This record gives sequence, C-alpha cells and structure tokens, in this order.
Amino acid sequence: MTALSDPATPDRPLGEAMRRGASGRCPSCGDARMFTGYLRVKDHCSGCGEALHHHRADDGPAYLTILIVSHIATALLLATYLLYRPSTGMLVATFLSGSLVASLILLPIIKGGFVGMQWAKRMHGFGGQPDRAPEP
Repeated sequence: MTALSDPATPDRPLGEAMRRGASGRCPSCGDARMFTGYLRVKDHCSGCGEALHHHRADDGPAYLTILIVSHIATALLLATYLLYRPSTGMLVATFLSGSLVASLILLPIIKGGFVGMQWAKRMHGFGGQPDRAPEP
C-alpha cells in the first residue's frame, strides 16, 4: 500500500502548499524560508523540520518560466512594433532586458510552486517511501 492510498495518511492541501512554496516558504508549515540562496532548496525546514531534500524540480521551472515569459514578450513585442515602430536596437535592448528581469523574478516563484506540489502529492520521497526504480 502506498502513502497516497493509505487512509491513515492525512491529505496535504495542494493549493496551499504551492502558494507557500511560490512565496519561498516551507510547504509544510509556511513559516520558515525554503531557499538558502536564489534557487537552492534547504535540506530541512528550520521551522518544522520537514525534509525538503527530496524535491526533483530539475528543469521544469526553467521550461515553464521560458514558456510564460516568451509568450508575454512576443505579444508585447508585436504590439509595440505595430503601434510605435521603434528602431531594432531599441526593441532588442528593451525586450532583452525585460525578458531577463521577468525570468529572474519568476524562476524562484515557479520552482517553489513545483516543490510545494511535489510535497503535497507526496512525490519523490516526500511521502515517506523511497522512489521506485523505473521498470525496464
């Protein structure tokens, strides 16, 4: 029986865990900081002691950040060009710096949400059981 199907295992609220993670807080208690730096997740929560080293966010937050920023930047770039016809240099400088800033702001928010989702869904060892090896 897995931790997900065990009736004695309490549910973990997904939305709340993702909001806590997105705000950079522990998905379990919501009090202590989850990151030690810009993107490095602490091994354990300093508030409640929850193990956070199980997370496997990998490239997911980066892909989602690129997806969001590129869609917004593309629409703004097209609208700006059609309305104002600025020079190519101005467009490149403005949208390159804007995309960089937006990506740097969104990346830790999205990574925190990913870690919160994994904690709430008891993925990758957060449920008290080790990950299973992939079947051949």
